[in-house]
Amino acid sequence: MDEPAQDAPAPAPSRTLPELYRWLVRRIRTPRRPVLVVELGILAAVYGVYTVIRNSVPDDQARAVANSVRIWTTEQDLRIDFELWLNHTVHAVEWLTVSINYFYVSLHFVVTGGVLIWLFLRHPGRYRAARTVLAFTTGLALFGYYLYPLAPPRLLPSGLFYDTVALHDTVGALTSGDLQNLSNQYAAMPSMHAGWSMWCGLALIMFARSRWVRLLGVLYPLATVVVITATGNHYVLDAVGGWLTLAAGFGLQRLLHGRSLHAFTQHVPAVP
Repeated sequence: MDEPAQDAPAPAPSRTLPELYRWLVRRIRTPRRPVLVVELGILAAVYGVYTVIRNSVPDDQARAVANSVRIWTTEQDLRIDFELWLNHTVHAVEWLTVSINYFYVSLHFVVTGGVLIWLFLRHPGRYRAARTVLAFTTGLALFGYYLYPLAPPRLLPSGLFYDTVALHDTVGALTSGDLQNLSNQYAAMPSMHAGWSMWCGLALIMFARSRWVRLLGVLYPLATVVVITATGNHYVLDAVGGWLTLAAGFGLQRLLHGRSLHAFTQHVPAVP
């Protein structure tokens, strides 16, 4: 006698749109241990897209110079125009100029990468939220470059500012020499040197245990503002723009994850 046919398993019920939305929100907001290969891919993709879009913004020189003059005039009205004095003062001391040039060229990437690695290894429960803040901040900066092209002080037609990076043939600089064609020279507002350094500083202040490391978190963003203005690459208001962009990045991260970066625990909670 033939065996009775087994009933086919019932198909899994499809999720409705509200259920799918709730599932997606839960998945995004559930802390998970970061995976190195995935994180390297995400960071490379984000920075690659950022670089391509940033450098593909049309070089509107006339508008960029006009905006630069407007920023410089505004700072003079506000009496915060210390860039010219600082630029000339630093330029008069060769060893100081060279040191500041290499700070500008290298630490922007070295310190940011170092803080990311530190968070990945020592604070895995906070890493993904912190990385999300950085990614949002970097993405938002693209709107500034497109909507408000700005020539740095060193490119003002008046020639008042020294281009210290170019004058001292700083190796690896994307703002002068043979590599300047690889970078949009009129993408100065907001300053991601200021934005990224403040992100690093806040991460160290919030999560480092050592008082000295937290002190570095305070000093590094301030030193970065000195460097970007002393080299003639940014105005003070560019730095303010970078900080405001970072604040918006924190806001978007909180909206995405449902809680602020500081509320995340150091380690990923165990799943029952």
